[in-house]
Amino acid sequence: MTLCGVRVPMMASLIVWCILWEIVGRMELIFLVPPFTGVLSAAWELLHNPKYLDATAVTLRSFALGMTLAIAVGVPLGILMGRVRAADRLLGMWVNMFVSAPLSALVPILMILFGMGTATVVVTVFLFSVWIIVLDTRAGVQHVPGSLVEMARSYGASRWQLMTRIVLLAALPEILAGIRLGLIRGVKGVVIGQLLVSIIGYGELFELYSRNFLMEEFWALTILLFLFAMLIAEAVGVLEKKIEYYAGVRQ
Repeated sequence: MTLCGVRVPMMASLIVWCILWEIVGRMELIFLVPPFTGVLSAAWELLHNPKYLDATAVTLRSFALGMTLAIAVGVPLGILMGRVRAADRLLGMWVNMFVSAPLSALVPILMILFGMGTATVVVTVFLFSVWIIVLDTRAGVQHVPGSLVEMARSYGASRWQLMTRIVLLAALPEILAGIRLGLIRGVKGVVIGQLLVSIIGYGELFELYSRNFLMEEFWALTILLFLFAMLIAEAVGVLEKKIEYYAGVRQ
């Protein structure tokens, strides 16, 4: 970013927002916005709070289980839709519908089906993340050149070898992009699920802080959650860059 001929780092905008936040908090214009320094202090205390650590463990466990199921289901389903036209026509409408649907409205139904516990949160994470993984995997598989498939067949590759060594590797950039987006949507799912259940993990803490107007702790927990989502997205992004050379086979 260039301002008046001077190159300004992108992080400068974040610093400006933090300064404005601190000024508004110090002026006490809105009780919901405490000083930013107070939020940072509360975040440091949260990191050493056993209750926060227990909630983090519960949240990470639900998130990991839901994402594992989403990847285990989404990638094979996307490959099937990308390779079999009949499956694509049969399932495509439903996948696109769930991608655009307000899935948070389904959480009360999931609570009836799976109870007021971790199972509901795991299923919520799964539903939020699996569909984008399916769509990106499908797109990657459909962009695999037919010449690569014909070459593998001419060398006597079995169907398993064709799928694992040609199709899967050629579609890997899109698959990882879908997983990265699925991880971000999964974070939304775990928070929404726990907020509506309101008795486990971060949902319990959000409910506690908002009900007692502990705004510093509330915003600290929100910032920590944002940082977690950014870190896992960046981690998958780094992995995407390391395997970018697979995309060259389609050019």
